[in-house]
Amino acid sequence: MSKGRVCLAYSGGLDTSGNMSIILKWLLDEGYQVALKLGAEEMVILDLRQEFVEQIVFRAVQCNAIYEDRYLLGTSLARPIIARAQVRVADEYNCEYLSHGCTGKGNDQVRFELAFKALAPTKSVIAPWRLPEFIQKFQGRQDLLKYAAEKGIPVSSTPKAPWSMDDNLVHCSYEAGILEDPDHTPPRSSGPEKFTVHFEKGLPVKVDVEGQGPITGSVEIMNILNKIGHDHGVGRVDIVENRFIGLKSRGCYDTPGLTIARLAHLDLEGLVMDSKVRELRDQFATISWSRMLYNGMYFSPEREFVENSIVFAQQNVTGEVRMLAYKGNAYVLGRKSDASNLYSEEDASMDSLEGFSPWTPPASSKSRPSASRSTAFRRSRMASLSPSPKRPRGLVAF
Repeated sequence: MSKGRVCLAYSGGLDTSGNMSIILKWLLDEGYQVALKLGAEEMVILDLRQEFVEQIVFRAVQCNAIYEDRYLLGTSLARPIIARAQVRVADEYNCEYLSHGCTGKGNDQVRFELAFKALAPTKSVIAPWRLPEFIQKFQGRQDLLKYAAEKGIPVSSTPKAPWSMDDNLVHCSYEAGILEDPDHTPPRSSGPEKFTVHFEKGLPVKVDVEGQGPITGSVEIMNILNKIGHDHGVGRVDIVENRFIGLKSRGCYDTPGLTIARLAHLDLEGLVMDSKVRELRDQFATISWSRMLYNGMYFSPEREFVENSIVFAQQNVTGEVRMLAYKGNAYVLGRKSDASNLYSEEDASMDSLEGFSPWTPPASSKSRPSASRSTAFRRSRMASLSPSPKRPRGLVAF
């Protein structure tokens, strides 16, 4: 007897369509009514491009949407459109369940399920990569390949590329696989000028230029970064700004060295900086300090107050960022740091579930990410504390 009808979001190698085909067959084996050759009732393909651009992408352009000063939200923008269309199809075909193949370690599971909760609160969600019975059955790639062979699912035995790709009308993302090492240079990154910027507590302290060796000293560092940026056309902007006196003004600026240093610094912060500290810094300190400097308020008590909070937030921003400058752009090739325990290659890996607790839907999951983040912070804090000095017996210190 059927457990009910499922509408499965199908993303079409083993890492994409093969993975979804396995989930589809597994759902059928579990007794659900779920393309065609594998036993599904219906395959629905919709053209959502105009809806995507007019309702989401253009709104992103209007509000200058950006996440953590770097990510233009390409994947995130598409998910509401896909989820809404999936709910429509589920309603049309009288499906009691909505299902997706999102990994338990990614953001997409949250994006889809919060959309489902808002648009179809009465429908249940099946997320196989969070179900214990599914995880126990498929511990790794070989288990998936074995199941595919047993069920006659046509999948490749080797990945088409050593990473996962996701693309839509506005962007393409590459992640997982060899890219889980944050210091691994993606293939095909090449150019005439490669260099590494070293930071200590957020300050550039050294630049290693390929073929030249290390450069230290604050002035020397800015000089070499300016030269690299100048030689490759990095750091030119043409803007209209709002002056303090109330006028709008156009400005064309070349800022090669600072543009490169800021990009490297932002990238290193992504690896080592606590997310909530960064959020508060970006919302308050960065904007306020910049405005103070722009408006001529450097010699003010408020600037000193804000600057102290900036310095405090930079305690763990120590490491190095490998870069490349070429044809008007500066690119990050890799980054590494020993100053923070917030990033774990093992925890981030899509090839292992050891020690990982899957995300659970609201409301029970609300505190879990914060608890995990706080635990990592306390481990880091305890490791940085020196042992308390021994006091003479019989004395009490106040």
